[in-house]
Amino acid sequence: MSRLINAPRSAVWQAWANPKNFEQWWIPAPIVCRVEKMDLNPGGGFETLMSEDGGEFKPHVEGCFLDIVPQERIVFTTALKEGWEPAEPWLTLTSIITMEDEGSGTRYIARALHKNPEDSRKHEEMGFEEGWGSTIDQLAKLAEKLRSNQ
Repeated sequence: MSRLINAPRSAVWQAWANPKNFEQWWIPAPIVCRVEKMDLNPGGGFETLMSEDGGEFKPHVEGCFLDIVPQERIVFTTALKEGWEPAEPWLTLTSIITMEDEGSGTRYIARALHKNPEDSRKHEEMGFEEGWGSTIDQLAKLAEKLRSNQ
């Protein structure tokens, strides 16, 4: 998925790197997100929880960051947990996020690589394109708001 976000990379990065900002866009509204772990370093943990109403939180994503280049690239996988520990997730994927300058904005590209065709199909049946599309829209709105605070 690719979107032009009307904000500089620094604002898009802050939407990703600050857990309180991240919680505002990572899961399609009105579902509530809570960040349990976000260690933006190779081998660092990544864990989010979700709640339909802000009450009981359930597991959403647990993974490991593979590569981080601030304001340029984020790579994470659900095949591993913090510290490169193997995992058995309900959905195995590796995501490559890139951010590039484009005009006065940021070209944001999110790629999802699945372990096998079955996981890809499962993710698609869950509404992958609509879900990731709406979260990127939420990210864009937040980054544009953060831009005005810089």
